Amino acid sequence: MLIPRSSSCCARALRLSTHHHAIHMAVPSLLSSFCHLFPRGHGFKPFPQFLSSSCSASPLSSLSSVPSPKPNRRSKIPVAAALLEIGGVKIAKDDVVRESDPTNNVPDNIFSKIGLQLHRRDNHPIGILKNAIYDYFDTNYASKFVKFDDLCPIVSVQQNFDEVLVPADHVSRSYNDTYYVNADTVLRCHTSAHQAELLREGHSHFLVTGDVYRRDSIDSTHYPVFHQMEGVCVFSPDEWKDSGTDATSYAAMDLKKCLEGLARHLFGAVEMRWVDTYFPFTNPSFELEIYFQENWMEVLGCGVTEQDILTRNGRKDSVAWAFGLGLERLAMVLFDIPDIRLFWSTDQRFTSQFSEGKLGVKFKPFSKFPPCYKDISFWISDSFTENNLCEVVRGVAGDLVEEVKLIDNFTNKKGMTSQCYRITYRSMERSLTDEEINQLQWNVREAVQGKLYVTLR
Repeated sequence: MLIPRSSSCCARALRLSTHHHAIHMAVPSLLSSFCHLFPRGHGFKPFPQFLSSSCSASPLSSLSSVPSPKPNRRSKIPVAAALLEIGGVKIAKDDVVRESDPTNNVPDNIFSKIGLQLHRRDNHPIGILKNAIYDYFDTNYASKFVKFDDLCPIVSVQQNFDEVLVPADHVSRSYNDTYYVNADTVLRCHTSAHQAELLREGHSHFLVTGDVYRRDSIDSTHYPVFHQMEGVCVFSPDEWKDSGTDATSYAAMDLKKCLEGLARHLFGAVEMRWVDTYFPFTNPSFELEIYFQENWMEVLGCGVTEQDILTRNGRKDSVAWAFGLGLERLAMVLFDIPDIRLFWSTDQRFTSQFSEGKLGVKFKPFSKFPPCYKDISFWISDSFTENNLCEVVRGVAGDLVEEVKLIDNFTNKKGMTSQCYRITYRSMERSLTDEEINQLQWNVREAVQGKLYVTLR
């Protein structure tokens, strides 16, 4: 059953955002002059729904610090309409993109993706995959799982992090990894941001699908906007008391049975294995891998929900399981799509290849245009991160940039560090001219020097 919602959480987040906009206008300019850096933490991985957006290995600024310099918002990349409506909530561009607010790091090109909702398009690979997963749950758990796919992506920090037990000092909260509307409001990093609210509303079995946002590197498998699905199943004591096992073991066994069936539904009779792992919101936690195309491939992450989450949300005597998966990651394999940027293409040579209900139709490349490589070298500052560089490059070149890769790094006798990045430009739909590429590279150089406080070499 698909439930349309008014997304009251989005409305609350927007009200909170508007309130803090007025407050943060008064933040002293000194706030934007420093970054508190700390090494990446260890021992935490989000559900593999995050795998479409892995994090850079460089040091990151903490949540308490000012956001790193913003990417160029004055590029010629087309921007979405200034007023959107999602789940019955109207969202103005000024609610999300605020150049004058030092706690805001959402650029125009990210706002332009809000409301596109590829997962709600039945003829799109993401929508086809979503519906195939729906079919599995409808067939095996008739009328049991409530489906949500139109929840507002603007959520509070509390929803996105606190309510799923992400540690207060964890790196995923940093401005380097997350898009902040203000210090208390973000573009959701995962669909788990809605889990606690849905539990409080009384839902015991639900699937949440939506677009999520992560500042990220640039290559063929990573994009700052992607799509996830999360599933939650809650059990009452009556359901496990006669099973001869404890509540946690009962939930874990049911979880594995469910997800093994889902893997067979999507990939056929494949070999599978379970790998123990760690997530902050489940214990025990697992990753499901399948042997597919002569390689072991991670499909999803899951586990038995931490009891603290259930207790806080009115389910003290219950036990639950949860899973999360990245739709792009699986769709790229099932449809043989080689570049994650293609999911956003409106070229009919791409879109016409897919039809509702046709899972696994293999993508046929319609063109292979040549890449163009341009290098950029600079002396970095203490606040430099690769994610910030990628945001600047995306702000200038949009989807014409295929990859940004570190190719050289050295530190001189004075302790100054130089890095050289190779930028690969390639359109998926046409050949780029030398003049066009040279202008893009010139604009990138200007933006990098002006926004990242580096010295070009």
